[in-house]
Amino acid sequence: MKNSLTKISLFILIGVIIFGCNTTKRVPNGKSLLTKNDIYVDGKKDNTEDIFNQLYQKQNTSILGYRLRLNIYNLAKQKTDSIYRAKFANNPKKYYRKVKWLSKKQVKRLGESFWYSGIHDFLRKTGEPPVILDTVSTKKSLRRLKSYFYNRGYFDVVTKYKIDSVAPKKIKLRYDIITSKPYILDSINTHIASKALDSIYQLKKRNTVIKPKQKFETSNFDAEKARITADFRNNGAYRFQQNYVTFDIDTIGSKHLANVDMVIENEVVRNEDSISTVPFELYKISKVNIYTDHSPVNPNAPIKDSTTYKDFTLYSVKKLKYRPKSLTDGIFVAKGNYFSDNKTTLTSKYLSNLKVFNYPLIQYVEDKNQKNALIANIYLTPRKKYTFGFSTDFTHSNIQDFGISGNTFLGIRNVFNGAETFEIGFRGNIGASKDLANPNNNFFNISEIGADAKLNFPRLFLPFKTDKIIPKTMIPYTTISVGYSKQTNIGLDKQNFTSSLVYNWTPRKNTTFRFDLFNVQFVRNINPGNYFNVYRSSYKALNQLAIDYSADTAYFNNNNYDDGLRISDGVNSFINDVQSGTLPTSAADLKSINSIVEQRSRLTEDNLVFASSITFSKTSKKDLLDNNFYALRAKVESAGNFLSLLAGNSKLSQNGNRTFFGVEYSQYIKTEFEFIKHWDLSRKKVLAAKAFAGIAIPYGNSKSIPFSRSYFAGGSNDIRAWQSYGLGPGKTGSINDFNEANMKLLFSTEFRFNVFQQLYSAFFVDAGNIWNVKDIVTNPDAKFTGLKSLENIAVGSGFGFRYDFNFFVIRLDLGFKTYNPANSENEKWLKEMRFDKSVINIGINYPF
Repeated sequence: MKNSLTKISLFILIGVIIFGCNTTKRVPNGKSLLTKNDIYVDGKKDNTEDIFNQLYQKQNTSILGYRLRLNIYNLAKQKTDSIYRAKFANNPKKYYRKVKWLSKKQVKRLGESFWYSGIHDFLRKTGEPPVILDTVSTKKSLRRLKSYFYNRGYFDVVTKYKIDSVAPKKIKLRYDIITSKPYILDSINTHIASKALDSIYQLKKRNTVIKPKQKFETSNFDAEKARITADFRNNGAYRFQQNYVTFDIDTIGSKHLANVDMVIENEVVRNEDSISTVPFELYKISKVNIYTDHSPVNPNAPIKDSTTYKDFTLYSVKKLKYRPKSLTDGIFVAKGNYFSDNKTTLTSKYLSNLKVFNYPLIQYVEDKNQKNALIANIYLTPRKKYTFGFSTDFTHSNIQDFGISGNTFLGIRNVFNGAETFEIGFRGNIGASKDLANPNNNFFNISEIGADAKLNFPRLFLPFKTDKIIPKTMIPYTTISVGYSKQTNIGLDKQNFTSSLVYNWTPRKNTTFRFDLFNVQFVRNINPGNYFNVYRSSYKALNQLAIDYSADTAYFNNNNYDDGLRISDGVNSFINDVQSGTLPTSAADLKSINSIVEQRSRLTEDNLVFASSITFSKTSKKDLLDNNFYALRAKVESAGNFLSLLAGNSKLSQNGNRTFFGVEYSQYIKTEFEFIKHWDLSRKKVLAAKAFAGIAIPYGNSKSIPFSRSYFAGGSNDIRAWQSYGLGPGKTGSINDFNEANMKLLFSTEFRFNVFQQLYSAFFVDAGNIWNVKDIVTNPDAKFTGLKSLENIAVGSGFGFRYDFNFFVIRLDLGFKTYNPANSENEKWLKEMRFDKSVINIGINYPF
């Protein structure tokens, strides 16, 4: 009964807060709150963003119909300083009592404190004042709506508005737009005074944006202006500007047709007090000067060194530090070519991408010695040759309760005088874990040290030329990297060596290719005997089975079942008894034990991966503020084939596999596909979706995929209702501490919307799982066997909040297990939609 009264009271309180607020509290008498704007186009309601944004006055924002910010604003007291003074003016004795134990200055400051004044200032700033109807703004909105449709070909558009009273001090506005019949383009004629420009136009006119029988759209004429200007300026018209393109539009009576004359007059030239016109001419580049150490602080410093290389002249205030070819390869402004904005932009992009210079400055001056010729001056400001950085992080994870990590790096630019960059970094980490595998109970029981080195070349580092296949306009570069780390902790203690040779290029804007010629990883487990101290789930399962089957007490600590199997000799002895048949078990338990043994073998074996891969990425995203785009990524990776050739008839391991330098190498084929789509729903609302599919198939020298190349499910950027490594494989119910498999499907959808100011919220649904395919796993619940296995796709849903700091986003998500394939048949759906079963995820930036 007591709990019921508490819940009833809570619901009543929430109801009072939501519905008891008076939205017209701050609306003056004689004024009205604008509650709604409805726009009707030809009798049909149309509040799409483009049209709605034409209004000067919009109603207060709301969340699911509730005007949260308006009600927050109404909670604030107005003129708090006057209220505070009146409090004492009406009761002078109260003022003198306060002054006795507080000074006059302190009493005055009390009125400016957060409790009396600050909280109301906060409410006013966080909230939103009521939108009071302003007919002046309404008429301006009407004119803007008329202009909006006029620019879309509705020259006879008629607009009007109507004010409807919906409640005391509340009104709504209705705008009615009658568009009538749109105007259609009839004939399109061109008049270009310059013969040089006319010849370019005729060559490119197939790309025209405006065409006969097309509805009139002002935006199409603007796009055509931009197209024509770009065509001219990319083909030598150095002095041409967009404002020289004009359109004369003549409407033909009541037939709703429009004739278009596109006119480009000659260039207007000012000579002191007179103005004349001359035909536009095309300009060529007569000389290219490169200033390799330009200083904006001292731009006129005397030149001390120079050289000429392939029609380029390089200058330096100090001794020239760059091989000429390393710079000229990235300069597309060449002697004898026509002036081109595109080539100027491409040159700037390439030189910036070298990471050796600040953003370059490219200027053109007319050559006084040649007619219609330009001298291109390229000013390069070098960055510091050496850069040093250090960072410290405090971390928390499933493994570490507390950790401190530090990173330091040294960067060197222009290492071999060819605009190369070299980076070397050192990292270290110490952490604390309460894991039972910490026998000495040391606080800092996890440590890791590592070093990484990376060398970048601003070209494809190959013994043969590749310009015909991948030209320098694709801005190719090569990265060679090596790394080493040693991990000493409560776990398996690993040594990890990595090395790679990677080529990158950009065939067109927003499209990239990455080719890993080789990517080598060698993982050596130093302490495999500590396996069951780390993977406690596996240990507990074996320990319980040993007790159930009355295993030899000599296998247990202190010869006592209650003290558990000894690690690792006791555990191994029990496993040997079972597998040899000395200790008979049921078929199901034997399968479970064999599965644990297989998992241990996979996670404790040394791994040698020698892989090659190619990755294709493409996006339509224009900038950081673009919320209407798609992005896709596809990758194919192959491992082990090269080592298979080198290994030949090498010595076989105990498992019967080929080895390279005494280590079994992995052999597999792996492919991944990812697609992300964002839809801008207007008014700071975005619908985002992501689909991912990946599979890795072992073959030849391998029967399973290395742990570092396998898939897992769960976590802040995955299926958020499960923790990392906590889902799958299949419907097994995450029987291991770190669950992984070699196939994965993931689908996520998220609806994001603004709450107020920089605070956003989201509702999301994640679906997916991992499975084993064609590997050593025998558990049928973990294997993908066909379409029927898709019924084991897990579903998680939830909500979250995001705070946008402009340069990054902090995210908190709460995920609920909506469909758990590991549960029994009648317990799969909606049985864990409770806060005590939820998973909290904290992340940086959006999940996709």
